Amino acid sequence: MTLDTRSAGPEAPAVRPVPRPEIASLPRYSRAAGLAGVTWVASSNESTVPPSPAVQSAIAAAGAGVNRYPSLFGDRLTAAIAGRLGVPAEQVLAGAGSLPLLAQTLGAYTGAGTDVVHAWRSYEAYPILVAVAGAQSVRVPLDDGARHDLDAMLAAVTEQTRVVIVCNPNNPTGTLRNHEDLVRFLERVPPHVLVVLDEAYREFTEPADDAVALLADFANLVVLRTFSKAYGLAGARAGYLIASPEVAGTIRSAAPPFGLSMVAEAAALAAWHEPELMAEAVAAVARERAYLTAGLRHRGLSVPASGGNFVWIPADRALELERECVRQSVSVRAFDGEGVRVTVGCREASDAVLAAVDTLWPRSTGAPAG
Repeated sequence: MTLDTRSAGPEAPAVRPVPRPEIASLPRYSRAAGLAGVTWVASSNESTVPPSPAVQSAIAAAGAGVNRYPSLFGDRLTAAIAGRLGVPAEQVLAGAGSLPLLAQTLGAYTGAGTDVVHAWRSYEAYPILVAVAGAQSVRVPLDDGARHDLDAMLAAVTEQTRVVIVCNPNNPTGTLRNHEDLVRFLERVPPHVLVVLDEAYREFTEPADDAVALLADFANLVVLRTFSKAYGLAGARAGYLIASPEVAGTIRSAAPPFGLSMVAEAAALAAWHEPELMAEAVAAVARERAYLTAGLRHRGLSVPASGGNFVWIPADRALELERECVRQSVSVRAFDGEGVRVTVGCREASDAVLAAVDTLWPRSTGAPAG
């Protein structure tokens, strides 16, 4: 065991545990500014629609039984998901959100001396989870359209690569690679390298093709999905993955038992059985996303088309824009020197963001591309 004996003062040296170096140097997950004083929260890609009465009733009913353990691996939810997707239940693994499932996947397939390739900028939790797993994060810049550069990601795969993560739609830029792009990519990835397709925002893209069908041809594919976004259960923490029986079984062996609470399972199961309500919420987001995107482009900002429930504003003055949005009573998520991500919500929140843009870049002079 390594001890830290640096002096804590003039009287005696401090002795305390020292974390692994890669843990001590981890980046911190960012927080939005001004959350306590805003009217509209547009910084965490949450749904603005509260759970339906049926979901709330399911939560309350499940809460009455929390003196008991939940099922080992969210068995009822797993069966329901498998039934709709048309795959055996053994290929589905439910958990407390897609992020813990990604952590379990990395823990099962990576470690010291291995690499994980992913785009950058992409979801900021990726480098953190990779480092916790003991692996090295290999960041590949997005292309000129703020999309995953799949050719460059392939070129970054080496003998040390064990996992490639593709976030589609990408968070925070919202950009998409189409189904044909993904198929060509999977055909070229070495079969011993696991490809994790993170589809947290899939429902907002209205895709014609389902990536789950690709599992029949690519045994090295894992598809991650969540109930936090389109299903509006961010506070419940429920997600799932679909993979080949062998890969799913390996990840399940690395998963803690009772990883999905019975309250979260009940909420997700009830929401899963209300696809029409989910579709209505997604349609409302798509309409407001179009309004906000058009307003930003009208002001001269190069906003990419988004497939998520958010819009990406490329801006060197990201922190300034974040502060001005807070002054307009809406929180957003700034990435210093790169851009600002705005969760799509109500019309008043969209107009507040547009007002913030107008303050920084008056329309008379035209907003800069960045």
